[in-house]
Amino acid sequence: MDVVILTGISGAGKSQAAAFFEDQGYFCIDNVPPQFLSELIEVFLRGDEYAMEINKLCFVVDVRSREMLAGWGVAIQKLDEIPGVTYRVVFLEASDDVLVSRYRQTRRKHPLMDEVPLTDAIASERKMLRKIRGKASCIIDTTMLTNAGLKRALRDFLKAEEHAGFPIFVESFGFMYSVPTDCDLVFDMRFLPNPYWVEELRMFSGRDKDIADYLNGFEETDTFLKKIEDLFDFTIPYYIKEGKSRLSIGIGCTGGRHRSVFIAEEIGKLLQAKGYNTVVHHRDIDRDSRYIKKELPDA
Repeated sequence: MDVVILTGISGAGKSQAAAFFEDQGYFCIDNVPPQFLSELIEVFLRGDEYAMEINKLCFVVDVRSREMLAGWGVAIQKLDEIPGVTYRVVFLEASDDVLVSRYRQTRRKHPLMDEVPLTDAIASERKMLRKIRGKASCIIDTTMLTNAGLKRALRDFLKAEEHAGFPIFVESFGFMYSVPTDCDLVFDMRFLPNPYWVEELRMFSGRDKDIADYLNGFEETDTFLKKIEDLFDFTIPYYIKEGKSRLSIGIGCTGGRHRSVFIAEEIGKLLQAKGYNTVVHHRDIDRDSRYIKKELPDA
């Protein structure tokens, strides 16, 4: 049975993510206290009258459970003991400024806002979810994501989960829009020649052959890829040895559309070829309104 535990900070997009999983054929249950996870899963495993032919489940777990979140550790241990069940924890988060803005726009009330200001409620929530976040198979920062971008990131996650191997999340981004908050490693591609200043290339992205051909024409591109492959060959086995559950790699350039996208794609290919469970996501690829948008292939 395939189980997704969807969690994260209130206002980070869990409702949209739950709708996405539902569209992918998952049976979604909202606001589940951790203590009930194993019992609910066993009901579906038994194939009771009302739970027949359901083998994909998505449970939303968050601070609405209040004190019941304390049972998270025991609940996960129970899940580990259920044979035939594969579960993943997807954690959504966003910056405080964006969360405050979203709450002001929707005029919704934060679950912990009974007696404290919104910023204090968000801080308390982050503290309460710290252990759950540490167990996450996938952490998605929705600060700069549209709904379409969130769906694309989740689709990439599901596609990568079909393959075995140590999970690695590679994300391209633009420094002008901020650095992702959850990167273990960040690499700055602004040392490479910028296709933006070549007028006929400006409207393409790093996923287009024109940009690939341009950047591959410089010796420093090939040298960098060889050196970073050597770095990963050395460091990733040690990350695994030290018990790290996932690795998040940020690849940045100025606007997040040309150099970082191309390099992220190349890094994704080399890591996948080595057997790692690699997701490649481009956070800022569509941010420039002048970019000629092309339909991205379904993941």
